[in-house]
Amino acid sequence: MPCSALFNTSFRETKPSMEIKDMFIRQRKYIFTLLSLYVIGYGFTSYQSVFAGLIIGTSLSLFNLWLLARKMNNFGDSVLQGKKVRSLGSLSRLATGALAVIIAMEYPDRINLIFTVLGLMTSYIVIMIDFFVQSFQKRK
Repeated sequence: MPCSALFNTSFRETKPSMEIKDMFIRQRKYIFTLLSLYVIGYGFTSYQSVFAGLIIGTSLSLFNLWLLARKMNNFGDSVLQGKKVRSLGSLSRLATGALAVIIAMEYPDRINLIFTVLGLMTSYIVIMIDFFVQSFQKRK
């Protein structure tokens, strides 16, 4: 096997997984920052049901982001190795969303359903913002 083929193979195996890991670490920091703001809002405002919904939804959104990053990493490894590719775990993310809605509906006086759903969308909003920030920084 030529030396260049070995280099290209090892580069492809490490580069995508490191990018995904770096993205996840960055996005996790953003979500933890938002969660800390939500906890402060829960403790110091009279909108406790709103912030409780945001906390529940964003916490489960962070779990969904972790699942997505892990599945994307496995997906990339499977493609590089030529193995059969499984799904990216849409069913498990949908089940997590259903769990958040069930919790919010079980305690409607303590957890606002609308803000729980908004919290579930937090990771996707963070992914989009992170993409725009990173693409803007790469241009410079």
